[in-house]
Amino acid sequence: MAIIRPGSYWTLSRAPRYSITFALPLLILYEVLAATLSRFAGEQLRNGADVMLRSLFMAVAGSRGPLVFVLCVIAVSVWLIARDLRRSGRLEARVFGWMTAESVALALVFGLVIGTVTARLLRPFAPLAIGLGQEQMGVAARLMLSLGAGLYEELLFRVLLVSGLLLLARRAFHWRPALANTFAVGVGALIFSAFHYIGPFGDPFRLDSFVFRAIAGVAFSALYVFRGFGITAWTHALYDVIVLIF
Repeated sequence: MAIIRPGSYWTLSRAPRYSITFALPLLILYEVLAATLSRFAGEQLRNGADVMLRSLFMAVAGSRGPLVFVLCVIAVSVWLIARDLRRSGRLEARVFGWMTAESVALALVFGLVIGTVTARLLRPFAPLAIGLGQEQMGVAARLMLSLGAGLYEELLFRVLLVSGLLLLARRAFHWRPALANTFAVGVGALIFSAFHYIGPFGDPFRLDSFVFRAIAGVAFSALYVFRGFGITAWTHALYDVIVLIF
């Protein structure tokens, strides 16, 4: 078996045919768990970013909005994958194996580093007590929300928001890549953290949880800029599994 060179893997794993294909199982698992919980457990739970995106489609398509939204996500994903395959050739399974290993390793590192950095920053002011409000939920519900966070929060806050901020910084402000990346990562992280306190189902504001989420937002935004959507989505999902379940 041929060995993938590090530089080659770095490029391949960011390509749409690998990155988007790698993220699609998150969509399937999330939707299956959400449908199962709704049918058998009576829990009408959805990730907040998912609800926001679906609401935009419901405003246009009414009750069919959620179905139209999912079909659009699948259609755009298949189109991007097919276009990349036509340009660059077939998929190699071992690339997905390395992407899986990288996502698991990053989730474990993020789980340790983000909590440690937050605790050190807040120690002079208040004890760290991240009240995520999920403890009363069952394991299946927390797993579903973790997978949804990896998929839809990355789609909303990284693919749409961070990419939009990068475009603004580079095209409108004409900033150099380093400054543009710093701007997009920092602003994106603050908006990502603030999102968790908005709306009727938002958490009560706490300094510790805001800082915790802002630091996580910096980590995931930077990861998206340098490693693309697929690895970031799975790292986020696995990270949330660690935080919410274990």
